[in-house]
Amino acid sequence: MTKRSLLQVILFSMLVSLVGAGLGEEPSQLIRVWPDFAPGETTKSPGEALPRRLNENPPATRITKITAPQLEVYAASKETASGAAVLICPGGAYNYVVRDKEGSEAAEWLNSHGVTAFVLRYRTKDGTEPIWKRPLQDAQRSLSLIRSRASEWSLDTKKIGIIGFSAGGQVAALTATNHAKRTYDPLDAIDKQPCRADFAMLIYPWRLANEQQLMEQLTVDKSTPPTFLVHAHNDNSSSLSSILFYVALKTHRVDAELHIYRTGGHGYGLRPVDGSHVSTWPARAADWLESSGWLDVSRTR
Repeated sequence: MTKRSLLQVILFSMLVSLVGAGLGEEPSQLIRVWPDFAPGETTKSPGEALPRRLNENPPATRITKITAPQLEVYAASKETASGAAVLICPGGAYNYVVRDKEGSEAAEWLNSHGVTAFVLRYRTKDGTEPIWKRPLQDAQRSLSLIRSRASEWSLDTKKIGIIGFSAGGQVAALTATNHAKRTYDPLDAIDKQPCRADFAMLIYPWRLANEQQLMEQLTVDKSTPPTFLVHAHNDNSSSLSSILFYVALKTHRVDAELHIYRTGGHGYGLRPVDGSHVSTWPARAADWLESSGWLDVSRTR
């Protein structure tokens, strides 16, 4: 390990310590997204954890075979809570949900800025097409669910955003651009609450474009929420995807910020990458959240 890599690991460990939680922090609540079976499901499986990969340090937890999605609640402290909230969509190629590296660790970072976080364990791939439809349904329902219980967590219903990593980034982008109509039949009073995200953060989103054209389901227009994007130039899930999304946002005069790092690859979450500055993206995101009015940093100093 190089000196720089060692320093990055130390800094990451310090960050985890400062936000008051170690890796593997458990949520304060675990909430079912749907009151009964999720749309199209015949089972209610919360999923099962895959064996951890021996080459990962710190390790990551991957949950597969989810048919009953859940929300992990990470409430900001009363001393720092800003009223803002973020729905977190981890990655996992739709085969599984990486609930810590791209979930609880992001929640801890958001908590450190006074933001209450909700990690979505959305449904995983079952062979049906399109593979993003069920996770999108889960995300839409989750945003409405969070708003319906906003008073419980002292949230401002006009400051509820979404962040997604990799496949979860695609889900977040679809959620941000498909808020006018749900992809499922409304069930109850919860679905009377808006499913629009007030802001979005897309971190190395997976395949927002094909052949240099955005997915047709990404209907970017002036109602699309302000968006922050991060990608690495050497990511095999091409940064052109994020660039094209940014161009669409710019075309429709939607507030946006795009960061392309020279190196970093894919799937790093908030963790350091040897030889790269990509782990600085949370600081840039915090700057964007503050300057956009979603954060009051004076409460977290």
